[in-house]
Amino acid sequence: MSNAAASTFSALPFNQKLDRLAEVAIRIGLGLREGQELFMTAPTDAMPLARKITEQAYKAGAKLVTTIYSDDAATLARYAHAPEESFDYAPQWLYDGIAAAFKSGAARLAVTGANPALLAGQDPKKVSRANKATSIAYKPALELITRHEINWTIVAAATPAWAAMVFPNDPIELATDRLWDAIFATSRITSDDPVAAWKQHGENLKQRVDFLNNKRFHSLRFHNDEGTTDLTVGLADQHLWAGGGTTAGNGIYCQPNIPTEECFTTPHKDRVNGFVTASKPLSNQGSLIENIRCEFANGKIVKATASNGEAALNQLISTDDGARKLGEVALVPHNSPIAQSGILFWNTLFDENAASHIALGQAYSTCLIGGEHMSSEELAKLGANESLIHVDWMIGSATMNVDGLDNNGNAQPLMRQGTWA
Repeated sequence: MSNAAASTFSALPFNQKLDRLAEVAIRIGLGLREGQELFMTAPTDAMPLARKITEQAYKAGAKLVTTIYSDDAATLARYAHAPEESFDYAPQWLYDGIAAAFKSGAARLAVTGANPALLAGQDPKKVSRANKATSIAYKPALELITRHEINWTIVAAATPAWAAMVFPNDPIELATDRLWDAIFATSRITSDDPVAAWKQHGENLKQRVDFLNNKRFHSLRFHNDEGTTDLTVGLADQHLWAGGGTTAGNGIYCQPNIPTEECFTTPHKDRVNGFVTASKPLSNQGSLIENIRCEFANGKIVKATASNGEAALNQLISTDDGARKLGEVALVPHNSPIAQSGILFWNTLFDENAASHIALGQAYSTCLIGGEHMSSEELAKLGANESLIHVDWMIGSATMNVDGLDNNGNAQPLMRQGTWA
């Protein structure tokens, strides 16, 4: 991006900047088709962006946009006053309706930006129970997303509570402005033609994905200079690397994450061994978990610790049998724009695109050859994990090395000091 383009963008009124982000969300993120419905979720503080997205959706020919807003105060009221049985309940009728919308052709857009520490002071057992109930109710809809049956995307909005965590030393108004600037820059909308910039970025990621798919590695070994990580991640039989845009089962080309910098695939659920330390904190469902360290044996976490939020971590990996196994492994270079910003976003959408990462839980069936047409049993035979959760956490850094291993254990350097070899 030229300095002139950055200067021109900086001079735009804030509403026009929001409009650019909304346009990229609809045209690039969703590839929204004329006549399609859109189901959107957003925090109440993100309403200005959600309204812009709604405008862009209707300009693109959306039949109807339906938005459900979440409110931090209402969420906290549940933990303060709801009866005990509330935390084992989720509105099945609502999630059945969402699944029905997806099956009838609706697209899915999530605006992220909620307070990352909203539930940090709440009982971890109640948080875990509520999350599990929601995961069970949401599973039929989530499966349509993990199988990429529909076009979907996630985009971010700066909110005061989130900004206060990212820039704790700034007045709240300045912190929010700085977070918006970071979102605009890393979401690649500051160039003269953001749509064209995204198409070029997608092509660059595709070239890297094609390289990895041609190699057909048996496994990946992550090891860093400090000796805090030495993890071998076996890859699922018939695994496929993906990154950037994808063609959903409904034939629509979409970009599931804005921003995105990753190349990712499906690990084998029984072939992960060694130990790994997180390189960034994890904010999950309002809980903060810091300095995660896990030991794996034959695919399963056998020991998990954290300096903060350890109870929440152990509740998370106890969700079901698959929660202790991996459903995704992703490579992200340390010279990505998000990593180079030097900002800890406390938000997985951004932090996972600043560092190589792994994900506990559900695998993406589309990261297996023909996986989108396979049954759960067929996917499991190839090594794909099944779970109610899918939680990414970051392990890459400026000192991380990654080797690709063939069937005989011969190593090819893929990353050295965090960048592509």
